[in-house]
Amino acid sequence: MASPLDVNTVTEALKEHYKPLRVQNMVYKDNPLFAMMPKYTKFGGENMPIPLIYSNPQRRSATFLTGQTETSTSALKQYVLTRVKDYSFASVTGESIKATERDSDAFLRYATMEIDGALHSLTRSLAVSMYRDGSGSIGTLGSDPGTGAAVLTLSNEEDITNFEVGMSLNVASSATAAIRGNFTVAGNTGVISAIDRGAGTITLTANTHADVASGDHLFQKGDAQNGAAAGLKVSGLDAWVPSQAVVTAGIPNLFGVVRSTDVTRLGGNRFDGSALPIEEALIGGASRVAREGGSPDHCFVDFATFANLEKALGSKVVYSEAKARDVDIGFSGIDIRGPRGTIKVIPDQNCQPNVAWMLQMDTWSLNTLGEAPMFLDLDNNRMLRESAADAYEVRLGYYGNIACNAPGYNCRVAL
Repeated sequence: MASPLDVNTVTEALKEHYKPLRVQNMVYKDNPLFAMMPKYTKFGGENMPIPLIYSNPQRRSATFLTGQTETSTSALKQYVLTRVKDYSFASVTGESIKATERDSDAFLRYATMEIDGALHSLTRSLAVSMYRDGSGSIGTLGSDPGTGAAVLTLSNEEDITNFEVGMSLNVASSATAAIRGNFTVAGNTGVISAIDRGAGTITLTANTHADVASGDHLFQKGDAQNGAAAGLKVSGLDAWVPSQAVVTAGIPNLFGVVRSTDVTRLGGNRFDGSALPIEEALIGGASRVAREGGSPDHCFVDFATFANLEKALGSKVVYSEAKARDVDIGFSGIDIRGPRGTIKVIPDQNCQPNVAWMLQMDTWSLNTLGEAPMFLDLDNNRMLRESAADAYEVRLGYYGNIACNAPGYNCRVAL
């Protein structure tokens, strides 16, 4: 007869099941940017300096004495990267443990269903945030829902993939504003009861308050910047290469760097390809990066844009596979020819609509303290008894942020 399960046995079984390579395969397989971005897992200390020389000494002249008497030195900025934190939890009831105590395989099937779900939620949140600005915004309202309505319509239907039934939401008038005290008649939180993914609509368990308006930003509860100076999520592509040049009022500095000194080298390139055929828009963005000395090698787009590119290229399309950095996972894409060589265009479910990210991948890094994500089991115990329930809790999380050591070698292309 098999021995009854105990917490120590369960912990060891979970460690065996969730070996690092298996976890990496799970989290990377549907998230190309996450999979392909370089990783650094030893982000210790309080912060990480990211120096950037954006101008060389200008002591050159065709006249000897003029060049000699110039006093210009290298222009240097230093981003001071700080970590953010994110967590996900899974609960396994005491009853389920008791019911399967003679069958460890049955218990693992039940426990891993819950843990896999928590791992997926954390991974998707990070993968989406890698494209965003750190504010926590995951969508905006396309219309005023009206007082007493429970159905919300998103501005961009493609953002519907960021929402799940049962998710608790907050709302704010902008990405960085304080959350509204009145979201629904029940208070500042709305809970999703149904989703129409074809229509891009969300139904809440309670009717909205009159304060809610068109253009409001939506956040998963606890993720909003909520009027603070910095966001709670990783500072992704949208933070390092914002849609507006960083001389514009309201665009903040980033990790202590005021980027208006050189908006391109410190804040990336922007190329408006909205009036161009898709292939011309992408080549235009790549050419802008090449002009600044960069060599873009990957371009990330949403699936609708990828389909448009396929149609536009027709018989000229060249398919290829892009490999993840750390595991044997590949992503199907299309090769296009840029001014500095081949660029792999990759569709990513986490990418915003109407934008293409033309990137030189070796300028980017995901810097974490430990793996991202990882089990939070410093005491070597993956199953923790919950104090207020007949259940055991598994905790997942990560600590880290995204860095770019050459924003000017990257471009956001408006489509």
